[in-house]
Amino acid sequence: MIVKSAEFICSNTQMSKLPPPVKPEYAFIGRSNVGKSSLINMLTGKKGLAKTSQTPGKTQLINHFLINENWYLVDLPGYGYARISKSKKEEWNKYIRNYLEKRENLQCVFVLIDSRLEPQKIDLEFCAALGERGIPFVIAFTKADKQGKVKTDQNVDKFRRAMLTLFEEVPQHFITSAELQTGRDEILNFIGEINQKFDVKDVSIYQPDQD
Repeated sequence: MIVKSAEFICSNTQMSKLPPPVKPEYAFIGRSNVGKSSLINMLTGKKGLAKTSQTPGKTQLINHFLINENWYLVDLPGYGYARISKSKKEEWNKYIRNYLEKRENLQCVFVLIDSRLEPQKIDLEFCAALGERGIPFVIAFTKADKQGKVKTDQNVDKFRRAMLTLFEEVPQHFITSAELQTGRDEILNFIGEINQKFDVKDVSIYQPDQD
């Protein structure tokens, strides 16, 4: 897939204010500071599309970007950042869960995992929650340029083995680097293949929640 256009559409937390679910949609989420904004900018080819920050927890809203005028890339708030209030964390969890469970045109969730780290409990728990709810997801290992290939492969293998304690099969994964553009073609082609099968008739008549 070639990305010809990418534009910001909206930011909010209410399902009723999201774009009508008539185009395929892909959500990106991970622990705070996992490199999500950099990966989104790399995929779309627009350096400043998603705002990058050295401050974890910067993304606080559901951000919709329209790609090639025919599908949405969604930037979700990160999870696992401890330096926010309990009430704010509960608020984030509520609307993220609401989005993931109720968004009819959501085709797949990309769960971002820092390839430099050993398997983290919070990442495994989040993947388990998606599996329990029947939400399709794949794994994108980030920051592969920050270490050697052998170390990356070792950590990926450890994470996959940890996932096998939760799942009969491990979801598809991609190894990425925003700096080197590693994984860009693979992810975009994956999305392109799903887009070809998307049929708006499969989505229920749009009735936004009054939240």
